[in-house]
Amino acid sequence: MTPAESPPPRSADLAHDAGPSRLTPWFGVTGLLLLATLLAAAFVQARQYSLLNSTVQVQDDYLVLSLYQVEMEYLRLREQLRKDVQAPDNAALQLRYDIFVSRVSMLGNDRARRLIGSTGSAGSAGSAGGAGSPNGDTGLLRDLDRFTRRADLYLGSEPRGSLSPQAAQALLTDLEALDTPIHQIMLDATHQVAAQVTDRQDKVRNHNQIGLALTGFLLAMVMVFAGITLGQMRKLEQRRSRLQRLADQLRDARIEAEAASDAKSEFLADMSHELRTPLHGLLGMLSLVRESPRDPRTPDWLLTADESAQHLQRLLDDILDLSKLNSGVLTLAPTGVNLQGLLREIRMLLQPAAATKGLGLQVEIDAALPALVRLDATRVRQVLFNLLSNAIKFSDAGTIVLKCRHSAQGDNGLSRLEFSVCDSGIGMDRDTLAHLFQRHGRATDGRVARLGGTGLGLAISRNLARLMGGEIVVSSTPGAGSVFCFRCPLLPVAATEAIAPLVDPAPARPLRVLVAEDHPVNRMYLAALLARLGHRACLVENGLLAVQAMQEATTKTAFDLVLMDVHMPVMDGVAATQAIRALPEPAGSVCVVAITADVFADTQQRCLDAGVSEVLTKPLSLDGLRALLQRRFAGCSPALVAALPDDPASASAGLLDRATLHGLRGLMGPAQVPTLYSGFFAQAENAARRMRAAMRDADTEALRRSAHAVKGAALNLGMPALAEASSLLSRDAGTLAAAPLALAVQRFEEITAATRALCASEDLLH
Repeated sequence: MTPAESPPPRSADLAHDAGPSRLTPWFGVTGLLLLATLLAAAFVQARQYSLLNSTVQVQDDYLVLSLYQVEMEYLRLREQLRKDVQAPDNAALQLRYDIFVSRVSMLGNDRARRLIGSTGSAGSAGSAGGAGSPNGDTGLLRDLDRFTRRADLYLGSEPRGSLSPQAAQALLTDLEALDTPIHQIMLDATHQVAAQVTDRQDKVRNHNQIGLALTGFLLAMVMVFAGITLGQMRKLEQRRSRLQRLADQLRDARIEAEAASDAKSEFLADMSHELRTPLHGLLGMLSLVRESPRDPRTPDWLLTADESAQHLQRLLDDILDLSKLNSGVLTLAPTGVNLQGLLREIRMLLQPAAATKGLGLQVEIDAALPALVRLDATRVRQVLFNLLSNAIKFSDAGTIVLKCRHSAQGDNGLSRLEFSVCDSGIGMDRDTLAHLFQRHGRATDGRVARLGGTGLGLAISRNLARLMGGEIVVSSTPGAGSVFCFRCPLLPVAATEAIAPLVDPAPARPLRVLVAEDHPVNRMYLAALLARLGHRACLVENGLLAVQAMQEATTKTAFDLVLMDVHMPVMDGVAATQAIRALPEPAGSVCVVAITADVFADTQQRCLDAGVSEVLTKPLSLDGLRALLQRRFAGCSPALVAALPDDPASASAGLLDRATLHGLRGLMGPAQVPTLYSGFFAQAENAARRMRAAMRDADTEALRRSAHAVKGAALNLGMPALAEASSLLSRDAGTLAAAPLALAVQRFEEITAATRALCASEDLLH
């Protein structure tokens, strides 16, 4: 593809990439859940702290230990009393009592009272509350207090009497009465504390589970939030990348647009110059002819004007082709074509240009190729003309070779036909090759810029090649020439397919042509073209008169062809064609050809929809009109084409008449014969150049006179083949079409060269 193949960014893409990016809804939902989880975790932690703190404040573990110590000291005191009943030991009993009283005093605080009261079974049998009473929380303590007051009488800090065995037995009895309550309260307190511990552990476990669940949920929310955040960051990065890529594309598009604008501006400036140059030459030469009509240089001036006009027409044709390619209206018309005949015709038409510069022009065809191929001969000829013309233009010496061979299969699996144009010209560097096929650019090298023309030819050729499903590639070395390869699909020709003739027959009888044209100069021009081709013209100024002329025509005066201008006053060509098609036969089926300077596809389609047989673009040249008549009307005299040999070597046996040569030597002497033959060939070569000039001028009379002048001398010198070729040109120059006439002149030149070479080998030339 050409540079900057990447498509420009669309407006929708621009709006999508450049607009603000909305956050995903899950981002907000996850954020709210995460915040709620954090608050819940904080609440649970605070609640757990409060519960644990309250649990610590009400824990009764150490009170159970105190009760246990009370019970132990109770048992020791009881055992000591039992011993003292039998063998008093006041010191030991006093010690045990003091320890017991100190342990009992530890049960006097509120927490101990609450623990003992919560057991619900405190109190002795003799207590007022009794076991299980609501007052059981203080019964045991009253019993203990009552016992200590009674024991203090004997064992207190200020005893009131000595402990006798009877008193000891009484104290033992009171003390043994406390055995069951103390033991029961111990069990109850143990159970109570165990329940508290279990409850505390359950609460701690529950809070731990809740904390772990909240922590896990919080971690999950953090992971989800992190994932969404990463996703958002990735989207932001992708959006940044898209914006960067978009900025790069916009920058590249701006650079390409500026480059294209500069190239088109330069192209328009170059085209303006190119169009003005031949137009200036044309107008200048015509002004000279107008001011000096009898000047002996008038033919040269007219020749220059004709060349300028042809150059101007080629420029306009290139612009028209480029416009058709850009708009997609240019279509192909592939038919069966004789490949060798096509290449021979191309060589014949370009041989004079190559010979003028002293260049050889050869055509090499692979023998393995089929004789008939299916292609659009007109477009293939246009591409090869362009490539060969460039090769001739940029070469000063050597030989230009057109090779035609079978190439390898392409990407689509089809066989390919390859045309290679090899020259020994100035070549091209890498920078020139890089811009060679651009539509609005030309080489900046001095000679290339001077000889390069408009720069449209190669661009059009490559587009035509691609339209055919092929391609043009080039390789070149500065100073060593270039090789252009034109490849296109090699398609077989169906057995029932008609073969497109390379030289179409011209009308065998004069035609009666109706010309509808509002411009008087154009009417005169078309009438002159038709008269030059031997046909009669009836001229009208608008479409309405054309319809009336068709209605008034009789069988004897019926028209064979209508040349209809499209844009005319009163009634244009489209409406006139519709009116003609509505006429009865045979007038309604006459061939109507629209002629217009409007190259737009819709105009041409309107013409075809109205019933036009064909649409031609102005200006209509003599060759264009001749080709039209060849396409639409059959019947010609192929005498000249059939009489000419396909190969000059096949006529070598008749190139020189030995009897005539022997007679000349006897009449003039051997020394004078080379002078005679050398002078003749100089005249024959001049005649060939005049024939080429006459062909460019479409001056068949001048061509006939040049051929007739050679005919008599060739017969006198014993050159029957050359005399026959001259005779055929002299006889049929006014009736042959352009292509067979050019072929006849080509054959004349080849026979002249072959005869000269034979004479040189016979020592007949100086």
